[in-house]
Amino acid sequence: GTLNVPGIVGLGAACEIAAAERDAEGPRLLALRTRLEQGITKALDTTQINGHAEKRLPNITNISFGFVEGESLMMATKEIAVSSGSACTSASLEPSYVLKSLGVGDDLAHSSLRFSLGRWTTGEEVDYVVDKVVAAVNKLRLLSPLYDMHKEGIDITKIEWAKH
Repeated sequence: GTLNVPGIVGLGAACEIAAAERDAEGPRLLALRTRLEQGITKALDTTQINGHAEKRLPNITNISFGFVEGESLMMATKEIAVSSGSACTSASLEPSYVLKSLGVGDDLAHSSLRFSLGRWTTGEEVDYVVDKVVAAVNKLRLLSPLYDMHKEGIDITKIEWAKH
C-alpha cells in the first residue's frame, strides 16, 4: 500500500515538539494531576488513589470512589471524558486485573475512574472536573444504603446477607 507521507511527517513533527517540551510539560501535568487528586480526595471520604505515589506517569490518575459504581459515575459525568477501570479492561465490566494486581479489591476496582490530562488541559478545566465529580459522587451516594451504613459505623464486610 501507499505510505501516508503527510501522516509520517506530522508524526515526526509531533515527536520533535514532544521531545523539546518534555522537561517543562511533565512538571506542569504533575501539578495539574496533584490538583485533581487533592481536590477530589479532600472533598470526598472513602476515595483512593490507585498506583504508586511517585512512580507513575504525571498525566494519568486512577481514583476509586467507595460506595459508587464507576459506570454510574461515568454516566453521571457525561460531559467529562473519563474511563472506568484501566485502559486494559475499559470495554469489559470485569474489574481491572491491573488494579487487582495492585491489591485493590473488587468493590473499589469497580468504583474507579481513570483521568488523563493532556497538553492543553488547564487548571480551570481541572477545577471544573473536581466540582462535577464531587457533586456526582455525593448525589450517587445519597442513593446508596451501603454508604449510609458506612456513615453509621457499620462494617459492611461483616454483614451476613440473607438469600431470598
